[in-house]
Amino acid sequence: QVQLVESGGGLVQPGGSLRLSCAVSGSIFSAAAMGWYRQAPGKQRELVARITTGGRTIYADSVKGRFTISRDNAKNTVHLEMNSLKSEDTAVYYCNAGLDYIEYWGQGTQVTVSS
Repeated sequence: QVQLVESGGGLVQPGGSLRLSCAVSGSIFSAAAMGWYRQAPGKQRELVARITTGGRTIYADSVKGRFTISRDNAKNTVHLEMNSLKSEDTAVYYCNAGLDYIEYWGQGTQVTVSS
């Protein structure tokens, strides 16, 4: 059974930083592409960042230069380092694993950027 559990969300002031983590149980991590998505109120879920098994990364234009995705294959964990946060980054952030055309999702963690 595959489970994705996010942590690290919270309230932060504009310009601040947060680090999200996603722990993956089950045997898929080493073979799966991992990603972070977010969904703001009234908006569709959107890709924030993705990392392949080989470490290649892609980012949404809105977060390039501010966010960094990384994976720790020894700990079955993926991280999202978020810096210079803006109010428009406020959303529920979801961890995603993709393998063999199957998508797995975490329950989401709230990130609120506000003064």
